[in-house]
Amino acid sequence: MKGNKATLLTLAEKCKTILASNWQGNLNTIKADAKGSKEEIYTSMVKYFVKRGKPYIWVPEKDFHNVNTIIDERGSFAVTSPFPGPLANLLRSIKKLPARIALSGDVVPLKGEKVKLASESLRETISSERKVIKESNYCVSGVLSASNLGCTSRSENLQELLDGNEQYVVYKFNLSSCMYIDSNGGTHEVDLKDIEASKADPLSPFSSSLIDGINQSEVRRRALVLFCIAYLNRNAKDALMFSVDGRGFDVLGKVLGPVMNDGSREYQWKEFRFTFKEAVHDVESFCQQLVEMEEEALKTVSSFSGLG
Repeated sequence: MKGNKATLLTLAEKCKTILASNWQGNLNTIKADAKGSKEEIYTSMVKYFVKRGKPYIWVPEKDFHNVNTIIDERGSFAVTSPFPGPLANLLRSIKKLPARIALSGDVVPLKGEKVKLASESLRETISSERKVIKESNYCVSGVLSASNLGCTSRSENLQELLDGNEQYVVYKFNLSSCMYIDSNGGTHEVDLKDIEASKADPLSPFSSSLIDGINQSEVRRRALVLFCIAYLNRNAKDALMFSVDGRGFDVLGKVLGPVMNDGSREYQWKEFRFTFKEAVHDVESFCQQLVEMEEEALKTVSSFSGLG
């Protein structure tokens, strides 16, 4: 069950997946006024969606970014992998950061008809994601219903851009460089040609809700503990889903660490990768594979304890 190169996303795929799984990020532009650029950075959290691999950013009309970009279009955009609910608290407590991307490029305002087209694309994106959730089977709805969809659903959060009274200026972010920062803080520059050639993972629009739905469910959390025992022979005390994709998922498991000088051992959180026998391409297949693994792990653990 441990991951290898064939079962892991490439760096470019990871970047595309992070971009497609979130709906908000930190936009940085260079401070400016009527006298020109100040060479200081202004930052604010903004909402966005992705069309043909590029972020389209909705900036509130009164935000300073709208003044800054008139003088200087250069900007950067930072987006993190989703870390909802219990996962956020755990990551804070163990001082672990979720993987994230840092993009640099030009923040280009859309004019006239292009704003309308971007809004229509956003509307279609929201509609298609809602359709998937509405038509999903019992297994999927069981996982998603355990999640706080108001906080974790990309479509719910983006809908506010279309429904609210606030006025926005819409920008296209034209990439000039992309940096992937892993959960240990390691930085990896990713070639833009690789970014353009790669695709986001098919689960990415729903990853935040899937992660939270699994982590908020006691039954699913217990199953993650069983996975560590049955598949990795690691006696976990607790476990949380960390990330999901079509090839598998990552779990943070609370397992015994190495023996200390005084002979004692303490529990510590470690990251484990579980891979599917076959890659999945939609939310239903993901949940189905998860259920099959749960049943298999339960049988394995029962046989360990002589109950099977």
